[in-house]
Amino acid sequence: MNAGRKIIHIDMDAFFAAVEQRDNPQYKGLPLIVGGKPDSRGVVATCSYEARKYGIHSAMPSSQAYRLCPQAIFIKPRFEAYKSASNSIRQVFAKYTDVFEPLSLDEAYLDVSDSSFNQGSATLIAKEIKQSIFNNTGLIASAGVSYNKFLAKIASDMDKPDGFYLIPPSQGEVFVANLDVGKFHGIGKATEKKMHNLGIKTGADLKKQSLALLVQVFGKAGQYYYNIARAIDHRPVNNHRESKSVGVETTFQQDIKDRQQILQHLQQLLNKALQKLQAKELTAQALTIKIKYADFVQITRGRTLSQSITLATDTTLIFDDLLKNTEIGQRKVRLLGITLSSLQNQTQFQHYQQMDLFM
Repeated sequence: MNAGRKIIHIDMDAFFAAVEQRDNPQYKGLPLIVGGKPDSRGVVATCSYEARKYGIHSAMPSSQAYRLCPQAIFIKPRFEAYKSASNSIRQVFAKYTDVFEPLSLDEAYLDVSDSSFNQGSATLIAKEIKQSIFNNTGLIASAGVSYNKFLAKIASDMDKPDGFYLIPPSQGEVFVANLDVGKFHGIGKATEKKMHNLGIKTGADLKKQSLALLVQVFGKAGQYYYNIARAIDHRPVNNHRESKSVGVETTFQQDIKDRQQILQHLQQLLNKALQKLQAKELTAQALTIKIKYADFVQITRGRTLSQSITLATDTTLIFDDLLKNTEIGQRKVRLLGITLSSLQNQTQFQHYQQMDLFM
């Protein structure tokens, strides 16, 4: 069970919006939406708690958010400001442990099992971290404390905003048993519906299922579901997380249909993704395109190539091959995306290598 571990999950509350309200006091106490303009095809990146009272949430179309709250203030994201705040928060983490795993700009796992601060009390350390973050940045964090990552993540969501929640080893299995499966980290809406169709609504229901059945229905994820139903999660806090993929996407102001125009956008997106890789001194051998049609139906098509993709790569044949079994040119497209994966450290030779597309 790894009951001896002490894991903290820190999650900043409404992070982007909180930074904006901190830097622009006139926004405090008002429904604030960071993301696309209400008359655009953009989405909500995040919103203040004042806006959430109207049912607004992340990834909601900005136009819908406007209908729910016409008086809301819409502002563009300022990612440099968020990165700066995130760096200050990570400096706080580093004071207490060098074993912390950032998941994004606004959340991270910390393993304080060997920390000498506060006589090794994870509860006191978490509360001190919350206070230190506020003292250093003026921002509010929620914290969850438990003996594994799964439980710590759930705990941090329990009392938001400005929350603190502890799940000790003696209460882990009971806590999970009473929890709706929709609140389990790693179980999305589609999986939740599938579980409900099987009569699985709580952790207790999930625990009744055999490993064989869960693997049969959910594939490799079945093992994970079997474990978390028993409050088991052996994953370590990884303070050397490596990028597994790099992706970029764009939502068009107006749907597009012309195949040549779509190919041009895909090439532009690929160039942006490759520039991101170069900044990280990485190369990629796998390319995936994402297409979201005007009716929100989404498809992906991918290919793993024999050598690294570079800015010098002729992608004409690749894109033609990936698009041949799609309805590009027949249906209007709302969004396009590119993801590069199978990443490796870049070498001087790889960077300029030309590849044979179908070796």
